[in-house]
Amino acid sequence: MSRDTVVAKRYAKALFELAQEQSIVSQVGEQLKLVVDTLGKEPEASKFLDLPSIDPAKKIAVFKGSFGDQISALLLHTLELLIIRGRQDLIADVYKAYTKVAGESLGQAQATVYTAKSLTGAELSEVEIIFGKLSGKKIVAEQIVDSSLLGGVQVRIGDRLYDGSLSGKLERLQKSFKI
Repeated sequence: MSRDTVVAKRYAKALFELAQEQSIVSQVGEQLKLVVDTLGKEPEASKFLDLPSIDPAKKIAVFKGSFGDQISALLLHTLELLIIRGRQDLIADVYKAYTKVAGESLGQAQATVYTAKSLTGAELSEVEIIFGKLSGKKIVAEQIVDSSLLGGVQVRIGDRLYDGSLSGKLERLQKSFKI
């Protein structure tokens, strides 16, 4: 486990504990996702945050101006700490660790559902229900379309991969012939 991962987990755990005290765990998670998604869509913003020549106070001011009242004071303070300490590159890692900590506390698990074609909301909900029964947790699924699967579905929950894709079945069949 890298040092950055350990640091991100510490920030996430502290953020979670404070959010739990204020009863805003899910709101902070959604807000943190908004920040991560925005930084992912705007590579210039990430580059701006990474520039060592720009004063952290200016970075924070831009951050406050960009997100304004879309994020809580608690999350804003955590992001300020990350920026001041030069750890703004860990924001996405903090989000991943936060969702894991919050999910474990709330009996939820994050799942990534890979499909060959886009699923409807009802179909994705059905996948969440099926894998919720299998894992014993409430599943929150995110869908990724991967045309290389040919058909079927792959579901990743934590470190486990459930492969019901056509390409996975063909690969297993091919391996069985090589024995």
